Amino acid sequence: MAETHFDDWVAQRYERVWPELFESAAVDPVVDLLAELACGGPALELGIGTGRIALPLSRRGVEVHGVELSPAMVARLRAQPGADAVGVTVGDFARTIVGGTFTLIYLLRNTITNLTTQDEQVECFRTAAAQLAPGGRFVVENYVPELRRLPPGETLHVFARTSDHLGFEEYGDLAAQVAVSHHYWAVDGELRTFSSPHRYVWPSELDLMGRLAGLTLRGRWSDWHRAPFTGDSRAHVSAWAKDS
Repeated sequence: MAETHFDDWVAQRYERVWPELFESAAVDPVVDLLAELACGGPALELGIGTGRIALPLSRRGVEVHGVELSPAMVARLRAQPGADAVGVTVGDFARTIVGGTFTLIYLLRNTITNLTTQDEQVECFRTAAAQLAPGGRFVVENYVPELRRLPPGETLHVFARTSDHLGFEEYGDLAAQVAVSHHYWAVDGELRTFSSPHRYVWPSELDLMGRLAGLTLRGRWSDWHRAPFTGDSRAHVSAWAKDS
């Protein structure tokens, strides 16, 4: 069963503890490409969170709906200007059908890994495909697992190291492809910790999930500027299409 780790403390400080995600350099290219891929139709964000992307995408004239498991994150979204234009359904995005069809469904910032079993991830693709209009796109932004960069015997990969934030991933269950992300923040003079399990997934495995759901890969890039995806890429933005 789906479980949210994003409580009220995280929701209220989301922009503060991940400030780099809210910079224009991190937001504008995402909104640009998503608006293009929506082709004038409605969009659905799976794991809409506090509306980091949904709100500016809505301001571009795209009709946006979202699915979010955390009521605290939805409450934070609702408190922001422009939120009235964005519909939100509280539920598990792997299974929730909101009604209607969309020309674009998207899943950002490694959120596919919040589904901690392969079955849930496969179901997510099927749920997305069921809500896509013919020709619509399902877009996933995800990291490439860092296992190849770990020395033999090492299980930890540090992905954030600043004066007030340490983040590292602990690779444990290799068979189930489950790792735990750990965060340590210095906030308001105290140390806060946050840990959550994630099922890391390879691009080729996502392609197979797409095929099982009746989707065909139409594009894969290293970033939102559409830089080519190569063997050295550490992240990808992938777009699958529903052909019929």
